[in-house]
Amino acid sequence: MNRRDFLKAAGMGIAATALAACAEPAPAAEASASASDLPELDWQMATSWTQGLDVLFGTTQAFADRVAALTNGKFKITPRAGGELAKATEVLDVVSSGAVPIGHTASYYYIGKSWVMAFGTTMPFGLTSSQQNAWLYSGGGLELLQAFYARTFNVIQFPAGNTSAQMGGWFRKEINTVADLQGLKMRIPGLGGQVMSALGVQVQNIPGGEIFQSLETGAIDAAEWVGPYDDEKLGLNKTAKYYYAPGWWEPGPTVELQINLDEWNKLPDQYKNAIQAAAAEANLSMAAKYEAANGEALERLVAGGTELRAYSDEIMQAARETAAELFDAKAAEDADFKAVYEQWSTFRAQVQKWSFANEFGLMKFMEK
Repeated sequence: MNRRDFLKAAGMGIAATALAACAEPAPAAEASASASDLPELDWQMATSWTQGLDVLFGTTQAFADRVAALTNGKFKITPRAGGELAKATEVLDVVSSGAVPIGHTASYYYIGKSWVMAFGTTMPFGLTSSQQNAWLYSGGGLELLQAFYARTFNVIQFPAGNTSAQMGGWFRKEINTVADLQGLKMRIPGLGGQVMSALGVQVQNIPGGEIFQSLETGAIDAAEWVGPYDDEKLGLNKTAKYYYAPGWWEPGPTVELQINLDEWNKLPDQYKNAIQAAAAEANLSMAAKYEAANGEALERLVAGGTELRAYSDEIMQAARETAAELFDAKAAEDADFKAVYEQWSTFRAQVQKWSFANEFGLMKFMEK
């Protein structure tokens, strides 16, 4: 399907169906075409990650290796650290423009363009990693987002990693009340940042590689990144004493591949299938790695002097109420956000009711 046909379909309100069709596996006869008929491609991938983050950046390399293996080495993708091909928070820009064919990033870095971008990563008080995958893969979420990305940015995206539930950030002082948040300078992106801003925080969106220096120099008073394993690697425990949970703004964040739609449409079906298969593997393996590593890392941090704290009920309730008010207000003025938010909210209510009735009940009992 060429881009003109796709955009025409989008205008008729069937973009999601068209995208789903373009993502279907190739017919058996075509898929069995001789490898000699396939082009040799060498793509550079912009990412938002430093190479020192072995799970985040390492996932991009594992993805690239898998694509190469699935295409007999003919489709080569080379991941580049944030800042090499684009600033860490400008990956979408270079992919959308066609300056770089493919990127790996977190969509909520781009809420300045549209709040719809938050859904591709995570929403405050939203979905856990398993619930997020359920929404994206089986709940209609991916079709909605792909249609929006194509129409707005000339990009197609796929889930390609999930960090699982994140922590609530590092603070130089204890935070017990909403009043304690007033004037606090904090690194926090996405709509969680919008909620914190409404609660009086001075929000900053700083790339991961710059957080340590910003905390150490006092340019910021608090910061969130991912969780114990990555936070320890960045040395955040050396710059702030108090480590808060839960990360109510990121209960199950997805990171994603973003591919220029014109470049995607040029690919043979075998290469498209390879990308989708490798992205799905990356989505699963990243979450598994973080779940396996975070527990031990948290024990090391606490043993080293980190003080683990829980957000107070006052802060949690104020944040949840503020988030709902912000989302309702945005939905009233932004038709794109409203369309996704209403569908997402319906799915969240259904899937959380099931989780509370079963899985969460077991976890609560086992904690006792």
